[in-house]
Amino acid sequence: MSSSSTEQRRLEKNLEMNVAIIKKILGNSADLIVRESSIGSIENKFAMIYLKGLVNEEQVNNNILRILELNKKEIKTNLFNTVYEEMIALTEIEKSQKLDELILAVLNGDTVFLLSECDQAIVLGTSGGEFRAIEEPQSESVIRGSRSGFVENLKFNIALLRREIKDPNLRIMLIEIGKHSNQKIAVCYIEGQVKSEIVEEVVRRLKTIDIDFAPDSGFVEQWIEDSNLSPFPQILDTERPDRVAYNLLKGKVGVIVEGSPFALLMPIMIGDSLKSIEDYNQRWVISTLLRILRFVSFYMTLFLPALYVALVSYHPELIPTQLLFTIAASREGVPFPSLIEALMIALFYEILQEAGTRLPRKIGQTIGIVGGIVIGEIAVQAGIVTPLMVIAISLTAISAFTLPNYSLSIGLRVIRFGAIFAATVLGLYGIILAFIMIHIHLANLKSIGIPYSAPFAPNYLWDLENVIIRAPITTLTKRQPPPFLEPTDGEQKNNGGKAKS
Repeated sequence: MSSSSTEQRRLEKNLEMNVAIIKKILGNSADLIVRESSIGSIENKFAMIYLKGLVNEEQVNNNILRILELNKKEIKTNLFNTVYEEMIALTEIEKSQKLDELILAVLNGDTVFLLSECDQAIVLGTSGGEFRAIEEPQSESVIRGSRSGFVENLKFNIALLRREIKDPNLRIMLIEIGKHSNQKIAVCYIEGQVKSEIVEEVVRRLKTIDIDFAPDSGFVEQWIEDSNLSPFPQILDTERPDRVAYNLLKGKVGVIVEGSPFALLMPIMIGDSLKSIEDYNQRWVISTLLRILRFVSFYMTLFLPALYVALVSYHPELIPTQLLFTIAASREGVPFPSLIEALMIALFYEILQEAGTRLPRKIGQTIGIVGGIVIGEIAVQAGIVTPLMVIAISLTAISAFTLPNYSLSIGLRVIRFGAIFAATVLGLYGIILAFIMIHIHLANLKSIGIPYSAPFAPNYLWDLENVIIRAPITTLTKRQPPPFLEPTDGEQKNNGGKAKS
């Protein structure tokens, strides 16, 4: 029986019939547990239904079942209300008569409590079970900072966020997606810090999601982003609760998907992908130098192999004479033009990186060492590629690793091949043309309708103190965001949910 056929169905007053209907809808699954007993006298029968592994069984046994079974007093008033109001030691508890709500509650890890001769049920918030413990985020390692990372449990992730932001203005809105998975999505924002139009637009896009199942937040990201043809990520993914907290305080919206350890942040600008939360834990001079290094690495990842191809093929006069002789000598035995050489070694490193990612960590590290050093050296000795090309591609790969956001670095790897082809056709003019086209694309790109290239275009000079440079913490006490992200209050403080006078 599908959920659609039970939408209007309500419980009967027969306990056995209600239990049989729920069993039939859930296919009498092996993990479906039905525990029957009585309260006080044998006539006051009840049944508790839940799925093993999704509930906190210790809570079910001690806070519910044991209390009910040990109760010996004669109940003269309404039994259902007495149980609901007095006998169950839980904070999350509600009534329901609809079968579809009860089925969904069981599938979400709650427990359904049914009484004999009663057409109402009690839904008990017992979801729990086993889930992965808090670990250090794998994709965003830091030297100095929090070691807590999100897990796959939505309630626990919301609790982690609450620990970071103890503000009564923090709002959590739940939305369901997935025709079959019925997954919950938590939309998080701080009222008074975020523009209401942004929240409304995010919620509108989330409600358009029409899929059966979202195994990760990446499905949600691809559905709601402005341009799915762009290689640049328009929504930021992160495993770090502290990074989500920081961005919420800056007037952004966070989305946490049930079953995924990656939260989404929106809207973002290009500079957000080049920031690390660790920047604020180091002295401002060090953090500024690291940010400048990341911007340099950004362009090295894009254009370094293309620059080699352009100089060797079209503009050898720009290369110092001694270095030019060295390159000419090393290329003497190479049978391929610079384009084929660049594509071959770049493709080799892409395969190597993908293999290292898919293999277990210890084996992946071995593959990286063996592939990067041994095979690269053998390729040079065999006369397939030049040593300078290996150096250029190696520097490009290392530059991509300096970027804090993996989605951005993998997008740049795609654009890099286009830059190589442009350099092959037009030399340095091709690189300049590619540079202009990339920045035109960035200037036209939006993130939830917000300019992706801000604060560069449109230009907001005051915001540059926290993009290319990281100004001293003492100067970052005011919020001065672009107009499209303007919060209600400019001071970094909460107003307890009260409107500004």
